[in-house]
Amino acid sequence: MRSIRVLVVDDSVVIRKVLCAALAGDPAIEVVGTAADGRIALAKLAQLKPDLVTLDVEMPGLSGLETIPEIRKLYPKLPIVMFSTLTERGASSTLDALSLGASDYVTKPSNSGSLELTIEKIRRDLLPKIKALSGRVAMPEKLPPPPSPVTKNGLAVMIPHANLPLAPLVASVAASPAAMLPRHSGPIDILAIGASTGGPNALADVLSAIPSDFPVPIVIVQHMPPLFTRTLAERLGKKSVIHVCEGRPGIKLHAGEAWIAPGDYHMTVRRHGREVTLAMNQGPAENSCRPAVDVLFRSVAEVFGASTLAVVLTGMGSDGVAGCEAVRRRGGRVFVQDEASSVVWGMPGQVAAAGWADAIYPLRAMAAEVDRSIRASRSFSMDTGGLVPSKTG
Repeated sequence: MRSIRVLVVDDSVVIRKVLCAALAGDPAIEVVGTAADGRIALAKLAQLKPDLVTLDVEMPGLSGLETIPEIRKLYPKLPIVMFSTLTERGASSTLDALSLGASDYVTKPSNSGSLELTIEKIRRDLLPKIKALSGRVAMPEKLPPPPSPVTKNGLAVMIPHANLPLAPLVASVAASPAAMLPRHSGPIDILAIGASTGGPNALADVLSAIPSDFPVPIVIVQHMPPLFTRTLAERLGKKSVIHVCEGRPGIKLHAGEAWIAPGDYHMTVRRHGREVTLAMNQGPAENSCRPAVDVLFRSVAEVFGASTLAVVLTGMGSDGVAGCEAVRRRGGRVFVQDEASSVVWGMPGQVAAAGWADAIYPLRAMAAEVDRSIRASRSFSMDTGGLVPSKTG
């Protein structure tokens, strides 16, 4: 298998050298060229034919934000990883870059006083993303195909009729561990969402389509550092008719509100009688992540049990698998984003491969299916005792 060809674009000679040194240590990656600004990078793309571009956000001449649309015109699927600073301005610029078409980002290491430590941090943060975006991360063995005439990755494919909404890929009755567990028919009282690579744009698509009378609260983990999560919450709030904010300890959950775990903190839920509040902690990272989807999902499963709907959106790695198992074992439901609409089908793909997904939906259908499923579940129950109240309730 040939190496992954990377073009490094940064106006700093020092940063270019550090990035090249960090990437050169991996035999699966080859730095095929460097560029000091966007215009030089665009001129080199056709000649070098890289598999991925690392792109600085702020550069003289053609900046990173100005370069992304130009790359997308010529190479709509070429992975672009932004190299940004861990500041409020850096967070804002990074989210701008993602909305313009960048695939992912890494933050520049703070001054560690050691070149070796700087290179090691870049390797730890950047190499997995390069490999995931280039399709070099192996998925676990697929489930055995179910007894169905049409299958995809071990899951039965429901073929939609023309002019009807797209139906889900439904977990195989024969192969899925989830199928062996009891299925809850009562009301869904909370929506928990996990996302990573590609998540900010996916969350924007989902939350902007959630109606103002959404009947349950929403709790979210998006893998992001401090400052970035607050900026993300503010932007999502401006695009949504529901309230979206960064989570804070002690906040009471209400229907039609969404809370995003703050960077560097695990977020959990706690019940106090009929009220449910948020809690934060800085416990050990799980799946190399803090906040971690597994931590939130386990907490939600413990508090809400079978009344949980968990959704796993695009992202690299396996965070969410254990949390989805906890949800399913308590009778809750799990939806995951499909491979075609995911930037990286790591997290949702791992959940599907483990057999914990009840259904797989394309991103464009996720919000509607979530809303439909939650309303349908609640229409069967007239007893609202124990449900999370609305803000006015």
